Amino acid sequence: MLEPETRFRKYCIRDTVVFFGSARIQPRHVAAACLREVETHMGHTKTPPRGMRDQIEQARRNLIMSRYYEAAALLSEKLTEYFKTLKKRGKNFMVCSGGGPGIMEAANYGAKKAGGKSIGLNISLPMEQAPNPYQSEELAFDFHYFFIRKFWFFYLAKALVVFPGGFGTFDELFELLTLMQTGKSKKHMSVILFGSEYWSDAINFEKMIEWGTISRDDLKLFRIVDSVDAAFNYLKTDIEKFNLGNTCDISID
Repeated sequence: MLEPETRFRKYCIRDTVVFFGSARIQPRHVAAACLREVETHMGHTKTPPRGMRDQIEQARRNLIMSRYYEAAALLSEKLTEYFKTLKKRGKNFMVCSGGGPGIMEAANYGAKKAGGKSIGLNISLPMEQAPNPYQSEELAFDFHYFFIRKFWFFYLAKALVVFPGGFGTFDELFELLTLMQTGKSKKHMSVILFGSEYWSDAINFEKMIEWGTISRDDLKLFRIVDSVDAAFNYLKTDIEKFNLGNTCDISID
């Protein structure tokens, strides 16, 4: 609980942009190589069994989904370059991820590519969650409990970028939206859902409005975008409007 506070204060970090998304999304070159391997193996089989056909369909979907890895890395890179300019104004914004593979890795990779540091809030899990090598060593954490990890995701966050993901991504997204909807979070926070094709398939917000479980105003809590430029420009505008007046000290008291 307290170790992150100590390190964030040491490095004067109190503002983050958090990236969420699936740990299973691969870089394009990895997904493309896996597809070629499956296609080659399938080509040597006269009558491919159902399992192999399922494999190639999954490999093709993985290649399609890899566009989100590339987008997350590019957005993180652009944000990190922008954050360098904010240091002249006494601000030390930083990209933060869950520290694992997939979209988390892409976020840390983009920051490192831009020559900046980034945070990784990893968690011990029986599968999927091996730490990625791109998070800054002095800002890499390993949590056991989800609730403490979530606290540190949200406490410093000034914006959230949510890429396609599964149960964990939905859990984190909807917990934050609930805090915002119910007024428990007093600070302004920009929330972006990246990839309208995925989000419109995965969640039918219009049906939730139709059934009366949310209001149309609740859709103002987030914005859905489809390009890195749109996400970057929206975040930059909101950061400059709402988040350039804070000092360096932090405390969880």
